[in-house]
Amino acid sequence: MKLGKFSIGVGDRFAHQAEAQLSACLLAAKAGVDVIPVWNKSNREHVIIGSEPSTTRAAADAAVKALRWDKPYHCDADHINLKTVDRFLEPCDFYTIDVADFIGQKADQVSIDAFVKRHAGLVGTVALEGVDDRFEITSALLEQVAGKFLAAVQHAGEVYRKIEAAKGKGNFIPEVSMDETDTAQTPVELLIILAAIADEGIPVQTIAPKFSGRFNKGVDYVGDVAQFEREMVLDVAAIAYAVRSFGLPENLKLSVHSGSDKFSIYPAIHNTAKKFNAGIHLKTAGTTWLEEIIGLAEAGGDGLELAKEIYAQAYDHSEELCGPYASVIDIDPKKLPLPVEVNSWTSEQFTSALRHDPHAQAYNSSFRQLLHVGFKIAAKMGQKYLDLLEVNEAVIAKNVTGNLYDRHIVPVFLGQ
Repeated sequence: MKLGKFSIGVGDRFAHQAEAQLSACLLAAKAGVDVIPVWNKSNREHVIIGSEPSTTRAAADAAVKALRWDKPYHCDADHINLKTVDRFLEPCDFYTIDVADFIGQKADQVSIDAFVKRHAGLVGTVALEGVDDRFEITSALLEQVAGKFLAAVQHAGEVYRKIEAAKGKGNFIPEVSMDETDTAQTPVELLIILAAIADEGIPVQTIAPKFSGRFNKGVDYVGDVAQFEREMVLDVAAIAYAVRSFGLPENLKLSVHSGSDKFSIYPAIHNTAKKFNAGIHLKTAGTTWLEEIIGLAEAGGDGLELAKEIYAQAYDHSEELCGPYASVIDIDPKKLPLPVEVNSWTSEQFTSALRHDPHAQAYNSSFRQLLHVGFKIAAKMGQKYLDLLEVNEAVIAKNVTGNLYDRHIVPVFLGQ
């Protein structure tokens, strides 16, 4: 199984927007670029909502059939590890193997010494195609990086082999993810990590490093865009070198776990992919849930009232909701409107505060981030929430498709 050159990870927490999401990929195809949809949902999200991975697969299959999509599509077991992979083995064919928790845990010295000896050829100056930069690698650096990352890669190998035993070799797409950690990996570290991944026998098709800057949930990138572009250029060049040198799959590509809506770095992603004729996997995920809330508020009536109720409960339970996401949100409590104020808002006031338009005067990134992590509130509402999704399907679908196509696919994959 081979992942297409361009692919997009889309989240659908309540499994109601698969057709709307796929419609965005159909628009891309009409515009001349194939963007392969990958429906992703993490174990944490399934636990919070009370869903099963099979529901994600069923929603994707139904959308593909309804819209007569004739290209590949995938279901991603998002951020799984050895403890959580089992429930994803049957329905999924894409596995984001998350090893962030193992970074910094030192492998045994025998393994580290063997790795350094096996890759002694990396010591010295490593020239990369397409860039003027060179990697200067010493034996000490090689050992240091192995000490930091080898245990994490070994864990990825364990997870990969468990999936392979269940699915069969070549019947799924493996990704290794290191993005949910505090410190960014440098491009030279990425090259050495890829050597370790090759040693583990993982035919990795996408690799998700952590970049510098903040990738907060549902809002724009916070950091030096030029620095991000420099890192990405060197990462893509390092991947090309690793493919040639370590026997990794030729379609291995960078996966950018964006946390959604990183508009300011989208030109850099497009330009880098174009420069190297490289593939890209953009994981945009959770803004679908926010587009549902925007659609409900836009519809007015019961939809607007429910959106206000969700915000009020999220405000009252903000500490509980924000805790698990503390490293990827940046909410200023002083900028959160009181629920009593929100209760008086019109449909336009609510959607203007929530819709991600950084140039709009009414846009409130703290309001948006709190609702982003507030999907647990909607999950507890159960059928009440789902019924309103179905009643207001048309307006919600318009928002979901437009957001995914106009704000993500067009700038990243079409460069417009």
